[in-house]
Amino acid sequence: MSRTTRWRKAAMPATAALVAPFAFVAVATVGASSATAHGSVTDPPTRNYGCLERWGDDHLNPEMAEADPMCWGAWQAEPAAMWNWNGLYHEGINHRHEELIPDGQLCSGGQTEGGRYDYLDTPGGWYATGVDHQFTLTLTDGANHGADYLQIYVSKPSFDPTTERLGWDDLDLLQVTDSYPTTSQYQAEVDLTGYDGRAVLYTVWQVSHADQPYYLCSDINIGGEDIVGDGPADGEDPGDGEDPGDGTRGECTAEVTVTNAWSGGYQADVTVTAGDAAIDGWDVVVDGATITQAWNGSVSGGTVSNVGWNGSLAAGTSTSFGFLGDGDPAALSTECSAT
Repeated sequence: MSRTTRWRKAAMPATAALVAPFAFVAVATVGASSATAHGSVTDPPTRNYGCLERWGDDHLNPEMAEADPMCWGAWQAEPAAMWNWNGLYHEGINHRHEELIPDGQLCSGGQTEGGRYDYLDTPGGWYATGVDHQFTLTLTDGANHGADYLQIYVSKPSFDPTTERLGWDDLDLLQVTDSYPTTSQYQAEVDLTGYDGRAVLYTVWQVSHADQPYYLCSDINIGGEDIVGDGPADGEDPGDGEDPGDGTRGECTAEVTVTNAWSGGYQADVTVTAGDAAIDGWDVVVDGATITQAWNGSVSGGTVSNVGWNGSLAAGTSTSFGFLGDGDPAALSTECSAT
């Protein structure tokens, strides 16, 4: 049995996915209505649709933290990002996508919908769907809005989605399609000749009924099999880097970035980077934080430690974790210790 079979759950029929999750959201989300049942790229699945597809009926299972850690982080950060997998749009853009959607926020649609999708911008080992060099992209539109066009991009070979947030300069434009009528699925033939390995397929869907473009990140492995998000993207042991050799402990640094804030609380990401030698684990003390929840790390008071899959880092490589905190984020600082 392959790792892909082990963790992939049966795909939901598109019609069922549109009805069942949204029956919940329409009641539980302020301002939600049947008008918000829109769509997304479902093959290859976007980050949040893939998390719903694999874990929607088991999203409280703690095994997700080891088996599919980026999805675990997404569910912990905002479950509505998965239940509302078909609502990642940003109004008022008027076709000025590159001008109005900032670098580093492409997968969240410019932190649209009050920050609901912000975690989708987080770099890391997202589950990547294996695709051939030529394949058919499918966008499922439950509301039959139609499309003025799809803009389909792929990330450049130099871009590493496990350590970098996606920006416009990281993308190559593959094609801009013609318009589509108001049907439930739009398909486009994608040719990735000349590209190989892990990448992000980025789709801008400009609907026909309103100024309402969608911004959709699908992680793919071009010319290979699915990559389960429980290890480095290239399949190498992260401990294969330089060994200190003299029995001394390697060093690490940690940089904190506040990604969202509200009255009395905030969300932050922390990037942990190994120094000149490989490390086997890390502890990060976040001074000034009252941490209420963390993902991609184990929290104890104000200290966050690595989990099993992201402790070993080769020299100069990075991983990340996120957390929710109470209070004012203005005075946050971090100190990293290798273990």
